[in-house]
Amino acid sequence: MDGDAAAAMRYTECRLAKIATELLRDIEADTVDFVPNYDESREEPTVLPARFPNLLVNGSSGIAVGMATNIPPHNLGETIDATVALIEDPTLDTASLMRLLKGPDFPTGGIIIGREGIREAYETGRGRVLVRAKVHTEPIKQGKTAIIVTEIPYQVNKAQMIEKIAELVREKKISEISDLRDESDRSGMRIVIELKREAIPRVVLNKLYKHTAMQATFGIINIALVDGIPKTLALKDILRHYIAHQREVVVRRTRYELDKARKRAHILEGLLVAIANLDEVIRIIRSSEDTEAARTNLMARFDLSEEQAQAIVDLRLRQLTALERHKLEEEHRDLVERIAYLESVLASDAKVYEIIREELLEVKAMYNDARRTEIAPSEGEIDIEDMIAVEEMVICVTKSGYVKRMPVSGYRLQHRGGMGVSGMDLKDGDYIEHLFITTTHHYLLFVTSRGKIYRLKVHELPLGSRQSKGRALVNLLPLAQGEQVKAVIATKDFKDAAHLVFATRKGQVKKTEFKEYDTRLRADGLIAINLREDDELIAVELTTGDDDLILVSSEGKAIRFHETGVKPTGRDTKGVAGMALPGRHQVVGMATARNDLDLVCVTTGGYGKRTPMSEYRTQKRGGRGVITIKDAPGRGDLVAVCPAREDHELLLVSQEGVLIRTPVKQISCMGRNTMGVRIMKLNAGDRVSSVARVVADGEGNGAGNGEEDAVDGGNGEGASPAD
Repeated sequence: MDGDAAAAMRYTECRLAKIATELLRDIEADTVDFVPNYDESREEPTVLPARFPNLLVNGSSGIAVGMATNIPPHNLGETIDATVALIEDPTLDTASLMRLLKGPDFPTGGIIIGREGIREAYETGRGRVLVRAKVHTEPIKQGKTAIIVTEIPYQVNKAQMIEKIAELVREKKISEISDLRDESDRSGMRIVIELKREAIPRVVLNKLYKHTAMQATFGIINIALVDGIPKTLALKDILRHYIAHQREVVVRRTRYELDKARKRAHILEGLLVAIANLDEVIRIIRSSEDTEAARTNLMARFDLSEEQAQAIVDLRLRQLTALERHKLEEEHRDLVERIAYLESVLASDAKVYEIIREELLEVKAMYNDARRTEIAPSEGEIDIEDMIAVEEMVICVTKSGYVKRMPVSGYRLQHRGGMGVSGMDLKDGDYIEHLFITTTHHYLLFVTSRGKIYRLKVHELPLGSRQSKGRALVNLLPLAQGEQVKAVIATKDFKDAAHLVFATRKGQVKKTEFKEYDTRLRADGLIAINLREDDELIAVELTTGDDDLILVSSEGKAIRFHETGVKPTGRDTKGVAGMALPGRHQVVGMATARNDLDLVCVTTGGYGKRTPMSEYRTQKRGGRGVITIKDAPGRGDLVAVCPAREDHELLLVSQEGVLIRTPVKQISCMGRNTMGVRIMKLNAGDRVSSVARVVADGEGNGAGNGEEDAVDGGNGEGASPAD
């Protein structure tokens, strides 16, 4: 940084950084071609396997005949995110990639001013970015101010920069500086520029930016060799070539491993033949004149290959024990499974790209660090969100699919016993299913019955009044016919919880890290869970990683299990068995177990009860569970469950559109193995279809009718985790 020369060769040592091993990983597995080195004394690779896009992460700079390249370094995590996004959606444009890979990330930090130069370089392969030193001001003695420089532009010589500032002061080009010193040490850079009392820091900074290397231009020239030919590459081209290289690496590695596995399986098959015919094998070997004869006789007798026969001849006596024989059989079984998997990888491009994606994310998890170089907008480059004030909003989503946002300031405080206000203009039979408060800069994730996630920013929702009914979700999201929103999740940065847990009607559960959904969503949504053809998503829960979950079936049974029993998987995966379901029965709801809540169960016949969640013992997932409501003639199947407290209220809806609101405290609290009491009286042929927990959405208690209150979707159709 100060231009100091390196020590003499006799004093220097070096070793590879840990991340450098990722460039060499699997190089022994025939992943790349080798050629003789300059004197043909050994072989060297033509290219490295490179588990991450090193050309972008480390950058490159050099001069050749008639051309030069100058590729800036980038942040590892951002580069991997952009690569993964391009794998998932090859149609991404530069603007979409730039949402993930924001720009160069220099090891010396600094601030890049403006995004236009970055955009030009990423689109054309050539561009210029303006980099400034990172500074702040500090008050010092005698009422003066000092400018503190803590980071400087990439490849700027600090000592020369300080000398240039001193020269400007001596030549009176900058007269506002009274002292200049370098206080940098091993803890970091600190250049102190003391100003005279009357000096204006912003004016001095502008002079320093203009006349010194505190502001420098980095020219980007993305020239690289493609199949031996130098080409100027846009960002998408670089990532696409890297993905193609990784595809070749994974395919060649898989073929290499498959060949080794087949050879070993072939040997094991011969050994298993020998062990199965041990006495005869021993007799043949003992009666043979020499090793060659023994091998030939074994090949003739058992139809073995030469390699198998040699392995039998080389067999040690200790390998004839029962334990060793069992190990050979187990190894052979494992190899057969491994061979089948490797063959399936070679037969499926989708699996190859999934492996590339997973390996990239592993590297990111191990080596990612925070971005060092800030990117600040220049004048005229302000993101639209920067112009939207951070404001708290009330979000309302109704059962029939209407949504709106309202400022929290639109609700005035009322005292207990107030009349409340109308929170939404609802059509007959509709009610507010999800209600919560968030801010204009938060994301809203809409999880649907078809296992998809759609995302909107809160400020993208229609702004409504208390009386307006909002806008239909089908006009905001590309929902298919019959696709219903089962959960709405508000998040700012996907750090609100550790996992999302999904439950399906057929009893499958799936757990995925919440941050997995912090990615660019396609226009048609993102797959949250891969559902079987006859299945649908019914519930979603945010969990901490140490929660118990309760699944409840229409059979009237419930199973409680710890979430660690469900291994986290990727987004586009099926689930595992959460609950065994006999015959026509299905899962009607899922809840996160909390011992301060009761589990309210309601049947199609209008009967129900509540039971403390503490009465449900923890089991292993996949069983039928324990009785949660006793079956009785005429009471119907269990249709819905809802976690609730005594001070909550429930809203029951029948198939004929009849609604009834009832306090939870009026529902008897009973043990698990009981029948419950009548909650709703139904007309002949009518049945309860759903249940939800009521939460007042007005000001104060809101003593209006059920349509003026919000409902926290506890109807077995997926409660809103955003509450």
